[in-house]
Amino acid sequence: MSLAVDGFKSSALLTQIDEHLKALSEAERQEQVKKVKGVFQFNVKNKEGKVATWTFDLKTGNGAMHKGTVNGLKPDITIDIADDDFIALAEGKANGQKLFMSGKIKVKGAIMMATKLDSVLNAAKEKSGFKAKL
Repeated sequence: MSLAVDGFKSSALLTQIDEHLKALSEAERQEQVKKVKGVFQFNVKNKEGKVATWTFDLKTGNGAMHKGTVNGLKPDITIDIADDDFIALAEGKANGQKLFMSGKIKVKGAIMMATKLDSVLNAAKEKSGFKAKL
């Protein structure tokens, strides 16, 4: 199933993360799940003011990225961010803490989970070329 949402640059980024996850061996995927043990919900707002949601499950099974929310899967952390800020963050052009302090990222739930996400994104970056720094 495609993760793409028209009008959202972030959908390509999240697709890359998903492709990276799928390229890992079963053992590597389980290792990521063991390391993180969390469900992330990204609510991304584009320039038109529309919001798209993705759920990144690194708590159950071998980890998976989903478009939208998943019934029965409660996020441990919800991250609200603008499309452009998410891309800048992933490319290493923006600092997650600065975005958070300036109110450009809103986080609900287990805020320390964001630091665990960082390691997953950096592993994906090494394989696929995009940068991520939370």
